[in-house]
Amino acid sequence: MSGLKDRLSDGLYGLGWATVKKLPEPVARGLGRRIADTVWKRRGTSVLRLESNLARVVPDASPERLAELSKAGMRSYMRYWMESFRLPTWSAERAAGSFEAKDIHYLKDGLASGRGVVLALPHMANWDLAGVWVTRALGVPFTTVAERLKPESLYDRFVAYRESLGMEVLPHTGGAAFGTLARRLRAGGLVCLVADRDLSASGVEVSFFGEPARMPAGPAMLAQQTGALLLPVTLWYDDTDVMRGQVHAPVGVPKSGTRAEKTASMTQALADVFAGGIADHPEDWHMLQRLWLADLEDRGTGGARGTTRVQGTTEARGTTEARGAREGERRS
Repeated sequence: MSGLKDRLSDGLYGLGWATVKKLPEPVARGLGRRIADTVWKRRGTSVLRLESNLARVVPDASPERLAELSKAGMRSYMRYWMESFRLPTWSAERAAGSFEAKDIHYLKDGLASGRGVVLALPHMANWDLAGVWVTRALGVPFTTVAERLKPESLYDRFVAYRESLGMEVLPHTGGAAFGTLARRLRAGGLVCLVADRDLSASGVEVSFFGEPARMPAGPAMLAQQTGALLLPVTLWYDDTDVMRGQVHAPVGVPKSGTRAEKTASMTQALADVFAGGIADHPEDWHMLQRLWLADLEDRGTGGARGTTRVQGTTEARGTTEARGAREGERRS
């Protein structure tokens, strides 16, 4: 059965890439919104998890406000997918005009210095679009890491897609990624990492919206070991066709402390910047999976801590999400 599901998943994504990019843009956007609204109305696991996460981001929100945010969140999430399916067909001019970033001088100056730059982002808006803007508008290639997906053909599809956009993609598993990233940085290159969810179970514990969570140590460790500049970036959508972004001030390496203490301090600094960006634009944070330690611990006992508030005020109608929403839980 799992093999059938894997083939179905791969087939659906193949259909998306082959079909959506051929649709007129208004049609593709309308399709994405209809899919998002349908998934949201089903009140499945991923939507309830999104609302649970948003309840931490906006703790004073009423159940009605959380529902509004989750609906907007699913629309933002599907906008990501509709754009991503179409990105390979965009011209350099279209890519350059589809993203505007504040304080981009931090990135440009860092690259000009030759010391290498690590961009660390949360799962906000469309990081693939930001990457295309970097490769096509700035003309700067970069290296990133992707979680291995099942089936292998789906992972290969994602790698081919991102490489077609000018990115070098390394697998998250296997142990060789860190060394390759370090070499790219020592050569003055650019590394981009989505860094608000730990995939290794050995990340750094941080305080995130007042509760413990784990985030990957990689960005901070790379900056320490290579001397690269560590820059947090946050992204969001507004009511226009242009995605917005903010390149934040560099996270410096502490002058004292052990390597572990320095890593912890730098990762907490990243978490604080991410929290600020997410609080400003909660509907564009695509976190449809467990993040906080309390929720990860409850997984083993079958509990639903963090979802009680939502489930107590809304009826869960079904437990199966659209496949695209489920795959979002595995995006890196």
